[in-house]
Amino acid sequence: MGRHDDFIRNETIFGIVPLVKEDRKYSFGDCFLVTSGFAIATWCYSQGAYSAGLVNFQQMLISIFGISVFFILLEMLPIWFSTRYGIDLWIWLRSALGKNGVAVMAFLCPVMNFGWYAVTADLFRDSLVQLFGVFGITLPAVIVPFLGVICVVLGVLIALGGPDVIKWSSRIMVVALLVVGFVVIGICFSVAPADLMAIQPDLSDYASPVEAFALSNEGMVAFAFSWSTQAYVLPRLCRNERSAYWSTSAAYGIIAPLFVFIGGIMALVMFAAVGEYIADPTVMLATLCGPEMSLLALIMVAFANIGTMGNGLYVNDMVIKSAFPKIPYKALVIVMAVLISLLTIWGGVSENFGAFISIAAYLQGPINGIILVDCFILRKRKLSLKSAFFLPGHDAYKYSGGVNIIGVISIVVGLVCGLLVFNPMTGVVNSPLFYVTTGSGLTLLTGGLTYLVLTLTPWGKRYSLRDRDDLEIV
Repeated sequence: MGRHDDFIRNETIFGIVPLVKEDRKYSFGDCFLVTSGFAIATWCYSQGAYSAGLVNFQQMLISIFGISVFFILLEMLPIWFSTRYGIDLWIWLRSALGKNGVAVMAFLCPVMNFGWYAVTADLFRDSLVQLFGVFGITLPAVIVPFLGVICVVLGVLIALGGPDVIKWSSRIMVVALLVVGFVVIGICFSVAPADLMAIQPDLSDYASPVEAFALSNEGMVAFAFSWSTQAYVLPRLCRNERSAYWSTSAAYGIIAPLFVFIGGIMALVMFAAVGEYIADPTVMLATLCGPEMSLLALIMVAFANIGTMGNGLYVNDMVIKSAFPKIPYKALVIVMAVLISLLTIWGGVSENFGAFISIAAYLQGPINGIILVDCFILRKRKLSLKSAFFLPGHDAYKYSGGVNIIGVISIVVGLVCGLLVFNPMTGVVNSPLFYVTTGSGLTLLTGGLTYLVLTLTPWGKRYSLRDRDDLEIV
């Protein structure tokens, strides 16, 4: 019996079996804490510095709080049904993309997000370098690129512990990040607000201030979309829908933008101090703090990045697990850790920050649009779990080749439309429409609209809406 119980726990916590209410471990506070720990990772400082280098102080407020909050509240709406059914939303997407279509997207999206964890490992590495520097020790240049791998290895240990270990590590991580955040805010207040607002970015490489502002908005939309891969998973652990939605939305829509803003202010302060926009909090603390405060804050930054790594490994591997359920969870953690380690040693992700977040968002945007349309308009908040898990006799979501053609066409249309207005790989704006919708925002709009129109055709209804007589009452 004990072995049977262990098997059931393994398949619910580390697998894709629907969670019944008794197995759901997270309250509002638990989900908010874990998600906030993930949301306020030190990569927020990088995002803030990116915006600070493009816009003035007032525009930065609009870009960080207005743009991202709107898209977060919108894209998090399907979370209600993740919790209601006890599944992650990648399982729901089997209705819209088919089993193999989901497998491809649930593999590509986490892989595209690997860059975030390379940034985390980079910041951990910089923390160690600064820590040794406090004691007057200069590390050999040859070993510095490998220091970030330590963060990956320690994150693996947390990820293998599952939600319980992540919950407790998040409590430590959140406290550490909050302390660092307050230290940074204190330093920022040492500079007169008028001086910060007077700083104007160098826009010589851009066609106009409007283009630079649009690029900042694109970064924030892409930043908002980057959370969806993870947000599709953790809410299934919550005890009720309201707690799941509001705890997740508050973490990604309030706490994360707040720390992005702190990162932007920090970059302005560093520009005022040394003439350069610097996103790394470890460099700022080492430059502007006394040795004692610098040492404490650097240690906290290092530990916080380990917690972020563990959380990210768990959530992203759970996404991939929905694509390849037969692959053991532990094996996925190890493979992902190796790939992130290679990116960390390479070191090119942080140098191409703006490009990598938009490239990932161009895949996530159409998927967000599709699931919003699928949940609220087409399937009217009802899913056939039996068909979603392909039980015998329940074939509503079985498509030829395991792929819903309508869903695939919608993703391609969204991706192409995004590229027609903005190329994230070159940073070239191809259409004035970019100034209104951004490239990532347009992928959501056009992907969702294409999915809606095609599914509502007579053929589309027969092809994709075959589950109406096979629904569970939830």
